[in-house]
Amino acid sequence: MTSATHLPGLVEGRAAGLRLYAGGTGQPVVLVHGLGGAASNWVLLSKPLSDSFRAIALELPGHGGSPMPTVGADIAWFADTAADALRKLDVRRAIVVGHSFGGLVAVRLALGHPDLVGGLLLVSPAGIGSTTRVARAIVAATTALKPGRWVAPFRHRASSRVWFRALVFRPWFVSDARALSDVATRGFLAGPPEHLDTRIAGRAMGRDDPREELGRISCPSLVLWGARDAQLPLDDAFEFARRLGGEVRVIADCGHLAVGERPDAVLDGVRHLDVLMRDAEAVGEHGS
Repeated sequence: MTSATHLPGLVEGRAAGLRLYAGGTGQPVVLVHGLGGAASNWVLLSKPLSDSFRAIALELPGHGGSPMPTVGADIAWFADTAADALRKLDVRRAIVVGHSFGGLVAVRLALGHPDLVGGLLLVSPAGIGSTTRVARAIVAATTALKPGRWVAPFRHRASSRVWFRALVFRPWFVSDARALSDVATRGFLAGPPEHLDTRIAGRAMGRDDPREELGRISCPSLVLWGARDAQLPLDDAFEFARRLGGEVRVIADCGHLAVGERPDAVLDGVRHLDVLMRDAEAVGEHGS
């Protein structure tokens, strides 16, 4: 393993072919990025999480330094691949944090591999609004044109400038370009130059609607949503939470990239789930 300088507190490694970054001890927290994202998206959370937990940031097939996905792969395939990596790392009952596309992968991970998931934190997850015809067309266009790859080379020189952050991220990704730090900006733009293929993941996302199956997930869950998310409607947050039987938190003046815009809210969500899991375990021990 080598030090991941862009992810403080974590070091680079591989498991089941996937590139990942891991560090810390204790309760496992697995971080699953969104479509077109990478482990570097979690740059503002890697150190605070690894200080208190065993943090693991995966890179899904086709993204970052991970290999190509199977042609025609569905979301369950992406979840199975993530599960293989987690089993190689001897992870059990993790708090899985999934953002956007990664949220949908996290849902499929909880459905297909419940022993690996002890808590579910979904940050603006795909799976409802992402299945509409308009959403599928937008995803198809962006994964084909790869706009992130065009602007990524300028991230080191221009990420500290508000005009650059506004040009790249507003209004589709963030609510307030001033509130998005230059470190977070570089984290979001580090992945695209490495991606091998995001189109397969994008098509899989557009085909997958997990709503009828969410009631099968029994672990504690929390849904986080930016109040000004321009990509996915806020109504989806309440439907996810209702079907999961979990909680929902709406983050004021926040867009789709809450993991970079409001990392404090994500960190608080992880800590909240950790408490819920401990309480549930204590009740179970008392009951037995």
